[in-house]
Amino acid sequence: MTVILSRPSLLIGVIGTNTEVGKTWVTAQLLATLKLRGARVAARKPVQSYAPDDINTDAARLAGASGEDVADICPAHRWYPLALAPPMAAHALGRGPVWMSEIISEVRWPADVDVGFVETAGGVRSPLACDGDSLELLRRLEVDQLLLVADAELGTINSVRLTLAAVGPIPTVVYLNRFDPNNELHELNRRWLIEQDKLTVITNVHALVVAIEDTAKPPGRHHSAARTPAPDCRAR
Repeated sequence: MTVILSRPSLLIGVIGTNTEVGKTWVTAQLLATLKLRGARVAARKPVQSYAPDDINTDAARLAGASGEDVADICPAHRWYPLALAPPMAAHALGRGPVWMSEIISEVRWPADVDVGFVETAGGVRSPLACDGDSLELLRRLEVDQLLLVADAELGTINSVRLTLAAVGPIPTVVYLNRFDPNNELHELNRRWLIEQDKLTVITNVHALVVAIEDTAKPPGRHHSAARTPAPDCRAR
């Protein structure tokens, strides 16, 4: 059993249908907007791998939005400057195996956070450690709900369905990134996911912020050691 000393009142796991769908951009927008509207926010990217010449890492962008120190978002020893899955990058760089239990133990939250985000790497089944993937991380952290970031283009219905089949019963909101309401394909995909698959689908950051605010627990109410019922998040 994973013991977490402090956690946000609402803990959201951010996953994607694939890499490069905009998880970090969406999370940064949410952090900045929620903070501007008075919420106490924090983000964690437990491990990151990236191209060696990429100076603007995911953790750096999240830190810029939340106001936290970048090393609090992702410990410096979990930065792997190689564009591979984190355990593969660590091995290629000669930095030893990456174990899920170690990653979990390094996730620490400041006190009195209203909304916290844990951003994963790649897709939901992408390896995050030698013995676990992004979904395993979020299950062991016992997130309250998931935010699934997907694109709105051809193939997204299949990608969303496959991801949700892996996720199982964890409450999930789908965010269609780069959605253009004037694009017929985008609108058809949105309507199918809502009408046929009965999913909660949001297509703009403001509506997503409002949905998160409506879901968030009252300030000062935090998780006890016992698991509390997962909240529901509905588009307004």
